[in-house]
Amino acid sequence: MNNLKHYLSQVEEIFNHEVFLAEPRELYEPIDYTLRLGGKRIRPTLMLAANAMFGGSADCVRDAALGIETFHNFTLLHDDLMDRSPLRRGKPTVYTKWGDNTAILSGDTMYALAWRYFLRQPTPHLQQILNCFNETAIEVCEGQQKDMNFETLGLAKVNLDAYLDMIRQKTAVLLACALKIGALYAGAPKKEVDNLWNFGIHLGLAFQMQDDLLDGYGDTAVFGKKTGQDIRDNKISFLPIMALQLGDETRKNELLNLFATKDNMDEEEKVRRVMDIYNTVDLHSTVEKNINDEFQTAKKIFDSIDVPEDNKTPLRELMETLDGRKK
Repeated sequence: MNNLKHYLSQVEEIFNHEVFLAEPRELYEPIDYTLRLGGKRIRPTLMLAANAMFGGSADCVRDAALGIETFHNFTLLHDDLMDRSPLRRGKPTVYTKWGDNTAILSGDTMYALAWRYFLRQPTPHLQQILNCFNETAIEVCEGQQKDMNFETLGLAKVNLDAYLDMIRQKTAVLLACALKIGALYAGAPKKEVDNLWNFGIHLGLAFQMQDDLLDGYGDTAVFGKKTGQDIRDNKISFLPIMALQLGDETRKNELLNLFATKDNMDEEEKVRRVMDIYNTVDLHSTVEKNINDEFQTAKKIFDSIDVPEDNKTPLRELMETLDGRKK
């Protein structure tokens, strides 16, 4: 059985050989630009590995892998526009290069292209696969709206259950969808398809919690982005929500006040004060425990899947890679 590196290489080969440019170029250049920026390509890699785990081949899911990654990048393109983010993967975002209108239209086209990729990949399970993709797409959009709602509600009005529900929809379901669709293309038994979906949900929750943790505690030299940006942006993440649960009344009130400030405070001073609260309540250890709990749940589900152990190697390696990001 192949290892994770093999499937990562296959995904890169698929994208390197695909032509994204077409006419009118004003519409397709931003699409080509977005899909050539690279990134981890986790979702198509999950799809290929899940497919192979049940005896499928890369040819069975080539177009579907393009579809899932095109959809993911469509969400990032529109997220950048909504958040007014100037950079993505160290490069200017589409709206900063081509303007808001082009970003909207190119993003809409990417969503349609994702459907085209799925529709041109033949399988007797196509209806089930399209249902999974469509429901996932709806949930991702619902999760994005909930995330936007949090900005209006403010930290005091967002509880842990609401936050976990939001990241389940915004992040976890697309990982679960990639795994499920890969297994469906291979004709996997329903029980194992369901197991892979649940595995993907817990993997996705851990993945997003880690991203939240790395924003506060990550090494800029290793992870390539400045720490504390969520604090500067007053973004509600797992960290401030958990810190509210751990702190006394004085620290809770200070944290709420800091996350309510806009432009009347030096950003670096704000980051320093918030991080002081995090460190005082030993937030890092608490968040790592929650992340580890999600990974352990994911591993338990994954271990229960009834296929030869060698078939599990790529996904197990990916799990270990993701688990190692926080260390």
